[in-house]
Amino acid sequence: MAQPHAVVVGAGVGGLAAAAALARTGCAVTVFEKAPVLDPVAAGLALAPNALRALDALDAGEEVRKRSAPHGIAAIRSRNGRWLLRTGPHETQVRYGDAVSVLRYADLVDVLLQRLPPGALRTGSAVTAVEPGTTRQPARVATETGDVAADLVVLADGARSALRGELFLEHPGAVYAGFACWRAVVPWRPEDPLDFGETWGRGGTAGVLPLSGDEVYCYVTGNVPAGERAADERAEAVSRVEDWHEPLADLFAAARPEAVVRSDVWHVDTPLPAYHKGRVALVGDTAHAMTPNLAQGACQAIEDAVVLAHHASGSMAYVPTAVQSYTASRLPRTAALVQRSAQLAEAVQNDSPVLTGLRDTAAGLVGKVAPWQLARYTRPVDDWRPPGEPRTADR
Repeated sequence: MAQPHAVVVGAGVGGLAAAAALARTGCAVTVFEKAPVLDPVAAGLALAPNALRALDALDAGEEVRKRSAPHGIAAIRSRNGRWLLRTGPHETQVRYGDAVSVLRYADLVDVLLQRLPPGALRTGSAVTAVEPGTTRQPARVATETGDVAADLVVLADGARSALRGELFLEHPGAVYAGFACWRAVVPWRPEDPLDFGETWGRGGTAGVLPLSGDEVYCYVTGNVPAGERAADERAEAVSRVEDWHEPLADLFAAARPEAVVRSDVWHVDTPLPAYHKGRVALVGDTAHAMTPNLAQGACQAIEDAVVLAHHASGSMAYVPTAVQSYTASRLPRTAALVQRSAQLAEAVQNDSPVLTGLRDTAAGLVGKVAPWQLARYTRPVDDWRPPGEPRTADR
């Protein structure tokens, strides 16, 4: 019997994780990436305990942990530096079995690439169309160099995927969330004390996440029109936090001008009717792009990869049934997280002095009086486990 073939469109975290997961089931995998070279953005990434368990299923968790700095689930301050609520890595480790791992985006990409078969990645190869196939017919992927047949196609080409629009013609697609994010990895001397966490201001947030070694990942968000660009994005980022607590402005000012990356935030606010069509499965941002407020975008993409491989691990003759099961497993959870993240974004991007004051007061009360409420809020997200592994509550 011929070895089953899976084609993955897109070499971001979701695509690479899906390729690695499917390769472990015995599939031949081909990853098409339109960029001529794989050059991951210079940014950081927070992986919650649920994502680390998914990475463990790919035999990649320990390598990711080695390259990461441990953090807690949440640490939030007001713009004047007052702590509203705070959890540390030890508390998170005790509650969920893992701290949050923060690492460079490029490091996660490297770990996933190491788990692909030789020659699986094809850069400079744009996919122009996908025929989803049927129970009896394979899917077909059209590329600039010819068509490729596939038992399974995984779409992982991002929030604004054109291929998704061709499969779901009546779906509105991704919508602009109303704000942009400036990100940078900057030098940091470990001997200088630096607290991790996020700061909530009016009309935006800022975050500081020390990485392993001598760097720190910083970000700031702001309400701006989609597509708008500044002549100097570093100066723009600094201006958004210049009257906030130290050392936010100094950290962004320490970045090289070209190291500050600005991205508009898009999300799939209206859930897709399914995460599959024919022999095609959608993963990550292509299926359920969400705002970054829960730090679950990459985490959910890795979960998708593990669950898809689990359902597709039987005979490829049953792929149409497998992807239906994948949708049933993933759509309710991810659609709920998209909405939860959007609700949090609405709260933290609010620019009303009255409403932001009430927000900060409520967060401070939770931190002082009812910290268990934070655990209740995050447990359904962070306590996820791969198929076949019992949840903490079941033990």
